[in-house]
Amino acid sequence: MAESAELILDGKSYTLPVVEGTEHEKAFDIGKLRDQTGYVTLDSGYKNTGATKSAITFLDGEEGILRYRGYPIEQLAEKSSFLEVAYLLIYGALPTQEQLENFSHQITKHTLVHEDVRKIFDGFPSAAHPMAILSSLICSLTAFYPESVSPDLSKEEIDLNVIRLMAKMPTIAAWTYKNNMGHPLNYPRNDLDFCSNFLYMMFSFPTEKYDIDPRIVSALNKLLILHADHEQNCSTSTVRLVGSANASLYGSVSAGINALWGPLHGGANQEVLEMLQAIQADGGDTSKFIAKAKDKNDSFRLMGFGHRVYKNFDPRAKIIKKAADEVLAALGIDDPLLKIAQELEQAALTDQYFVERKLYPNVDFYSGIIYRAIGIPTEMFTVMFALGRLPGWIAQWKEMRENKEPIGRPRQIYTGELERDYVSIENRK
Repeated sequence: MAESAELILDGKSYTLPVVEGTEHEKAFDIGKLRDQTGYVTLDSGYKNTGATKSAITFLDGEEGILRYRGYPIEQLAEKSSFLEVAYLLIYGALPTQEQLENFSHQITKHTLVHEDVRKIFDGFPSAAHPMAILSSLICSLTAFYPESVSPDLSKEEIDLNVIRLMAKMPTIAAWTYKNNMGHPLNYPRNDLDFCSNFLYMMFSFPTEKYDIDPRIVSALNKLLILHADHEQNCSTSTVRLVGSANASLYGSVSAGINALWGPLHGGANQEVLEMLQAIQADGGDTSKFIAKAKDKNDSFRLMGFGHRVYKNFDPRAKIIKKAADEVLAALGIDDPLLKIAQELEQAALTDQYFVERKLYPNVDFYSGIIYRAIGIPTEMFTVMFALGRLPGWIAQWKEMRENKEPIGRPRQIYTGELERDYVSIENRK
C-alpha cells in the first residue's frame, strides 16, 4: 500500500499522497489541497516546498553531499572538464569522446556574437556594473534569435539555442570586462578550449603576447565545475519560474543572472575578499575579528562561513581550498590575504563557538582568492559565478520544458485592508 499522510480539518479527513525521490527524500503532495479543502500552505521563502521533481542535482546538506546526475562533485572536479560536466547536466549522461568533441566543436563555431552587440556596449555608462551589462546582453539575444520565443521548439532548435548560449556567454562576459576597463575587445579564437579562450579574451592585448598558463586553466575548470548547479536555489528557481511562462532560454537565463546578482546569493565571494582586505587594513589581527564575530552585540560578521543548505560542511570548500593552495604556490604568489584566510579557517575548525554552530568555510571562502590570483577584479566575481552556473540553468530550463511543467503561480495569504468605499479627494483627511 502506497504511503500517505492524513490531514484533519474541521473534523474532516483528507489523504495526502507521499512522494519519495530516488535518494529517499519524502514529500507530501499538496497539488490538490486547495481544490479539496479551500486551504493553501504558507511557506515564506519556499524553504520547505518542493516546487518540482528534478533528476539533475542531488544535495544533502546534513551529510555534505553534492552530486550531478549521480556523480560525486569530488570526482567530477578531479577528473572532468567544464564542458564535459555541462554536457552531463544538460543531456543527462557523460558524453562519449565523439559526443564531447562534437559538443565542443559546435560551441566553438558559435562563439562570435553579432556585431550589433558591440553597438549596445556603447550605450552603457563606463561605470556600469558587469552584471547589469551581462544580464542585458544575454536577454538581447532573444532579439537576435526571435524564433527562440516559440513554445513549440523542436529538439534540434532547443539544442541550437543551448549551443549558442554556452558559446556566446564567455564572449559577452569577457567583453563586459574589457568594456568596463576601457580596453579593446578581443574576438574568440577557434584553436583554444573553452577556459583558455575565455582567459585569452579577458587578458590579451594586441600589443603583447599573452601566454595561457595551464595551471590557471585547470583552476578555472574546477571553479566553473563547482558552481555548475546547486539544486533549486534562488536563481535556478527564477530560471524555471520565468521559463514556465514559455519565455525563451535567453530571457529565462537573463532573469537568473539578475537573481544571482543579489548580494544574498551570488555576491558572497566578493564579500569574503572585501572582509579579508578590511582585516588586513586593520592590521591583520584575526583574533580580534574572531572575537568580534562571537560578540552578539557587534555588527561584524565573518563572511564565507556556514551555508543555508549545508548543515555540516560544504563539499566544494575542500576542493577549492586545495585548488587555492596549488594556484598560489604554482604562480609564486605570496598573498597576505591567504594567510588571514587560513587563520580564520583554523579558528573556525577548532573554536568551540564555530564548531557547535557548524560554521565551516564554504565554497565562497576561497574562490575569491583564486579569482584574485588569476587577475579577475572583484566586480567580475559574480559574472564568473554566472558563467559557471550557466549549464545548470540551461539543464533546469530544458528539464522544465521537457516535463511540460505548468506555469508557476504561487498563492498568498492576503493581509491588507477589507473592502472599503472610494472617497473623493476633497473629503480625504
